[in-house]
Amino acid sequence: MMPDNQPRRVLVVASLAWSLVNFRGRLLADMVAAGHHVTAAAPDVDPEISRVLKGMGVDYVQVPMQRASQSVVADLGTLAALVRLIGAVRPDVILAYTQKPIVYSGIAARLTGHARFYAMVSGLGHAFTDDGAGSGRLLRRVLARLYRAALARAQAVIVFNSDDGAEMARHGMLPPGLPVVQVPGSGIDIGRFAQAPLPPGPPIFLLVARLLVNKGLREYVAAARVLRAEYPGLRFQVLGPPDANPAGLPAADLDAWRAEGVIEYLGETRDVVPYLAAATVFVLPTWYREGLPRTILEAMAIGRAVITTDAPGCRDAVSDGDNGYLVPVRDAAALAEAMRRFARDPELAARMGARGRDRAENRYDVALVNRQLMATMDLDRSTPIEAQQPRDRALA
Repeated sequence: MMPDNQPRRVLVVASLAWSLVNFRGRLLADMVAAGHHVTAAAPDVDPEISRVLKGMGVDYVQVPMQRASQSVVADLGTLAALVRLIGAVRPDVILAYTQKPIVYSGIAARLTGHARFYAMVSGLGHAFTDDGAGSGRLLRRVLARLYRAALARAQAVIVFNSDDGAEMARHGMLPPGLPVVQVPGSGIDIGRFAQAPLPPGPPIFLLVARLLVNKGLREYVAAARVLRAEYPGLRFQVLGPPDANPAGLPAADLDAWRAEGVIEYLGETRDVVPYLAAATVFVLPTWYREGLPRTILEAMAIGRAVITTDAPGCRDAVSDGDNGYLVPVRDAAALAEAMRRFARDPELAARMGARGRDRAENRYDVALVNRQLMATMDLDRSTPIEAQQPRDRALA
């Protein structure tokens, strides 16, 4: 065990290289600034991301991983690659986030020995979105066993909302005594996502998400149809990439909505700032099992009112009637009524958007969030904390 306040070797494992910069870039930079040697790993070859990480002082390593695959052979290949990577890097600390990195990094950490393992659960995802399907229940049972195995020697599990820790315990995913630490999401760079003036004219509603049915796309379109008949000047936009997830939106549906003229599809982007700045109200009618949607925090920071569902993660960021509205999941009529209020009251978006910006500054600033994360992982060398001793749990 290294003494407190000494540099560590840190390995961060993700399922998508772009997320290392977009969601964890400031955290990686803070680790490097604290004097730690940081290696990041993800499955894709992305020369631009590799260049950015190198410029930050972070080594990037590609590891095989199929995000949407349920192939046992492929997943065993991922586990073997992570075992080799841990053996080569010899990290003191491993941080993994999203499902497959958590499961296979946690098991690999147990197989290789001494690294302190932390799991960041940024949302429980598709398998824990309750759609009542028998196949979903079976997948949840399998994942619960895998999580429990991966977390058996973890130092802590980090969650983004007030619901996920209890949900993981309910499904038997947490070993006895494992600390659960809640942080306010990934945090938001309030400088990059600076407050922007609202666009003139009738409200422009914007949904930013991967094109998954359980992100509430059908409900959004149904509400848009109703409101376009009442207020022809309203605009309804969608921004986000297609997704191979089982809940992915069929391309034919998107094509039909565009042909109908009910929505404007803006494609996908790596920079949402200009799109948020050009919108009046941000909408995320999700019934996906979110952690704490980063898009909501981005919209709040730019000064946009938010309409979202009264669901885990979403209700942590939005107070109904204050910085936006919470509506029941899968309720297109309630969603339409919430959007209708902005059409009726031209000043409402500005009032709620200002409150959202204030909340982003005081609660979700990435500097505040990263300070908590660094302390949790004993990486904050400016304020030494008592090191957590690794627990000697038998490999089940």
